[in-house]
Parts: sequence; structure tokens; C-alpha cells
Amino acid sequence: MLSILWMDIRKLFGTNVRRYRVDLNISQEALGVRMGVDRAYVSAIERGVQNVTLLSMWEVAQALGVRPAALLVEDVVVKDDGTQT
Repeated sequence: MLSILWMDIRKLFGTNVRRYRVDLNISQEALGVRMGVDRAYVSAIERGVQNVTLLSMWEVAQALGVRPAALLVEDVVVKDDGTQT
């Protein structure tokens, strides 16, 4: 696991949501339907601009079929400028 010196937890969460969504081969709209939210909300989550609640985190995890903790795994380094390494 890589060490992260500086990260925005929202960007980390969003990056992981996008990764799992793409792995499932579903659109943002389809994920939104599974969650009962609009596609724009999913987009905001993935971009790291939406500050989700614990309940929303649970709903995202259920919709993706993963454990909530998987959405906080730091496999990807997200720099403070939003780029990944």
C-alpha cells in the first residue's frame, strides 16, 4: 500500500467509487438509479466535490456491491492538485 502525504478524503473516495463503477461496466446514471439519486450527484462524488454522509457512503457501497471500507482504500495516491500517481 502506498503512503499518502496529502490527500483529500473526498477525492480518494470519489476515485474509488469511479474505479468500482467502471469495473462493473455501469454508467454514472445506472449507479445513480441503484442509489436512488441523480447522475449529477454521482458525478460530484467521483470528482471529489461532494461531501458524502456515512449513510450516503453506505448506499454507494451497497450499490457497487463492496464493503464501505473498500471505498477508502489508499491504493491510488491522489495529490492535492487532484492528479493520481
